Amino acid sequence: MTGSREIGGTSGTSVADRLKELGIDLPPVPQPLAIYRPAVRTRDLVYVSGQLPTRDGKVVHAGRLGVDVTIEQAKESARIAAINALAAAHTLLGTLEGARVIRTVGYVACAPEFIDHPQVVNGASEVLRDIFGEAHGIGVRLAFGVASLPLNAPVEIELLLEVD
Repeated sequence: MTGSREIGGTSGTSVADRLKELGIDLPPVPQPLAIYRPAVRTRDLVYVSGQLPTRDGKVVHAGRLGVDVTIEQAKESARIAAINALAAAHTLLGTLEGARVIRTVGYVACAPEFIDHPQVVNGASEVLRDIFGEAHGIGVRLAFGVASLPLNAPVEIELLLEVD
């Protein structure tokens, strides 16, 4: 990945500046719940393990879609999980400058009849777009439903990033 980056359509805006404009502070990376690394780099790719929507160690909007969590609550949860994923990448790399979203995967804990998984994962995709801009914040994506997630989280987000 080479060349200058345009963030949010404004040439020269850094990722750090964009985070500040959006009022986003990257949190400390949550301790893994099992045996894994929050993020791993291989050459120009950073794989970020699935991150939950936690703040101060607690899941935001615990539960399942179609049962006890609304789409809006789950979208907010997806946004928080994506920010947590960026925190893991930032901790590994020391910066998010030069990063580009390649793939976003969203797991949505839901009732069997729930079918709006893409709307939920939009919460993650929207914040990534807002941070990195259209060209570098939107990659390929997968959104699907699962019976449950760790800590009764409504969503889990994992990322694949390309870095300079």
